[in-house]
Amino acid sequence: MDLAALRKSYERDALDETASDADPLRQFERWMTQAIDAQVPEPNAMTVATVGADGRPSTRVVLIKGFDARGIVWYTNYDSRKGRELAVNPYAALQFHWIELERVVRIEGRVEKTEPELSDAYFASRPLDSRIGAWASPQSQVIPSRATLVANAAKYAASFALSPPRPPHWGGYRLVPDTWEFWQGRKSRLHDRLRYRLDGGAWVRERLAP
Repeated sequence: MDLAALRKSYERDALDETASDADPLRQFERWMTQAIDAQVPEPNAMTVATVGADGRPSTRVVLIKGFDARGIVWYTNYDSRKGRELAVNPYAALQFHWIELERVVRIEGRVEKTEPELSDAYFASRPLDSRIGAWASPQSQVIPSRATLVANAAKYAASFALSPPRPPHWGGYRLVPDTWEFWQGRKSRLHDRLRYRLDGGAWVRERLAP
């Protein structure tokens, strides 16, 4: 296996300052819409990077559940590794990779918990099995076997029937962006990179060398 010989020439599109939106949120919405329209597999999947008290970074893939002027929202177990790390260091980085479109979006900023009523509303909209699963899984903890999860699911299903409430350890996070980067693959590795950063409450758009 010669991994060093694997290469691809990126030639699908370009990202120009004159064609990109001055507002990174609108630019993100445009690219997300194009990814959905192109039927990219799981266009809503994003990598979340956090850093613990020991300085070690960790990543995982989650699904974005909403975005607006306030930030990017996803839901998870607050007691998971990412939850514990965010409690210590409330900053994170997100990354979307739409490989079919040869595009990457990176977002950095401070993370806060969403309002309880927003978490309640989203939890109530989830399929029943997913709501039971939020109770059954002690996320990121060591368990003896899968049988533990199955037994927990059966226990909570019997206890809550069709109306499991939102667990106190489960809810939403919102990343409030202070930096965005839009990456478009280009030929000869001369990729387009546009970064947006907050400066005095206004977004500054600048090109980065690839």
